Amino acid sequence: MTEQPLRARVWYRPMRSRDRGEGHRVATPLELLFDLCFVVAVGQAAASLHHALAEGHAAHGVSSFAMVFFAIWWGWLNFSWFASAFDTDDVPYRLATLVQIAGGLTIAAGVSSAFEGDFRVIVAGYVLMRLSLVGQWLRAARSAPEARPAALRFAAGIAFCEVLWIARLFLPASTAVVTFVAVVLCELAVPVVAERSARTTWHPHHIAERYGLFTLIVLGETILSATNAIKEGVSGGEHVGSLVGLAAAGLVLVFAMWWLYFDQPGHARLVRRPSMFTSMSWGYGHYLIFASAAAVGAGLEMAVGYDTGTLHGIGGVAAALATTVPVAVFLLSVWLLHIGPTNECRPIAIGFPVTAVLVVTASFTPAPIHVAAGLAAALVALTVVATHGAPAGGSVQVRGLAR
Repeated sequence: MTEQPLRARVWYRPMRSRDRGEGHRVATPLELLFDLCFVVAVGQAAASLHHALAEGHAAHGVSSFAMVFFAIWWGWLNFSWFASAFDTDDVPYRLATLVQIAGGLTIAAGVSSAFEGDFRVIVAGYVLMRLSLVGQWLRAARSAPEARPAALRFAAGIAFCEVLWIARLFLPASTAVVTFVAVVLCELAVPVVAERSARTTWHPHHIAERYGLFTLIVLGETILSATNAIKEGVSGGEHVGSLVGLAAAGLVLVFAMWWLYFDQPGHARLVRRPSMFTSMSWGYGHYLIFASAAAVGAGLEMAVGYDTGTLHGIGGVAAALATTVPVAVFLLSVWLLHIGPTNECRPIAIGFPVTAVLVVTASFTPAPIHVAAGLAAALVALTVVATHGAPAGGSVQVRGLAR
């Protein structure tokens, strides 16, 4: 009898730390369900960003998107790293995870209101999601003595932050940005403080796969957003040629972004530099990768709207920047986090920052927007060609297991 069917019938098992060098560690069906439900919130955030940009409220739209996306990303990140270290896949664990999913879907329902300044629904979903994780950490503290100090610090830190989020709802609107940043800093500090003396046993290959899967899903949401926008544009029977050009440019952009991210083994930096700073910067920095990938879809919708004349008061440069700026952020983030600023994981990687600058510059060309989009797509595709190759340094070892 194989191990997996046996595990599936267990109602309860002690929550012990997983082995960091465990072989064949992959994402579970529950984790995939978690991702699919959370991408609903990502789609809602991208759609609201598009509406704000289309109405000419770029600063408000970008700031609201950044705040909303933090709630989505931070909830996903904390679940993923906890699961990598303590996933028991028993009934209590599954039920607690489903509560977190319910919190994520509540966040999705509150995205539109948050862009209008009302964060009550998002805070309700966020607190529900985070308090469920507090219960998980307390369970780990009870069952895993070696992880008890870190687990208790996690539980106390998260609970304290949730009190701050609720209290923030009653503060004047004029303090919204300052208080948001303050509580976010508290949230980001919790893992640093909790693991200062003993680190949890997250699995580098499992974490890299989880991040890669979420990147895939966000890129898929980007394709869906762009496809729906082009479908609406083509249904009018006009601008078909330019819309086909935009569709081709959008596909090349997304394909090239996928290639650049996955051409480098995701776990390479986590294993080569197994320090807390590397794991924290890699894990936290993916906020920029996820958010920029989601924003590309909103940008492509802006390009379609400008080309079909449905945008009013928005110039061609602004419409183009809605796509090229997120692409540039994606390129720089992948370069700094996934490959390394010293290019230690790729022989030729200087093309990333150079391409990022050139992509943004393409927005200022006097050509039609579909031509500018095609130029940006060509630049990113050229980077794929220039940087493709075997990672530097050969294979990576984790406790004697070649990966």
